[in-house]
Amino acid sequence: MAAEAPRRAPNALHCPPDPEGQTELAHGYVTFADAPGSPRLNVELARSEPEKERGLMYRTKLPDAQGMLFSWGGVEQPRTFWMRNTCIPLDMMFIARDGTITGILEQVPTLNDEPRGVPCPAAYVLEVNAGWSRAHGIQSGTMVHFE
Repeated sequence: MAAEAPRRAPNALHCPPDPEGQTELAHGYVTFADAPGSPRLNVELARSEPEKERGLMYRTKLPDAQGMLFSWGGVEQPRTFWMRNTCIPLDMMFIARDGTITGILEQVPTLNDEPRGVPCPAAYVLEVNAGWSRAHGIQSGTMVHFE
């Protein structure tokens, strides 16, 4: 993370209509026991390729204590993400198989096809509202616990 918080990315002014409607995903929890206040998030689990490809597309809001966890079954490799049809700015936490955050992208702008990632391999990526990571003292090296 940069020493200074990046400028706040705005929500999209217009969100494309959802051609399929939202589908219900499995849920779980992640906790950050070594972060101030031990924050806990309710996460939707994106495990299949279609679920991972869709991600948080077409959403216009995400509750503060929620996120989406993308999983590759513990297989670590460099991961890249885009913001196609994603209407809310996000923070993206790249997580190793052992639960260590290896990098965080903050304030990722909406409706953008530019590939983004960190140079470290990840087995999971956690997306949360832009600014959530910094507001909760989450940084590279923080441990994530999956429930």
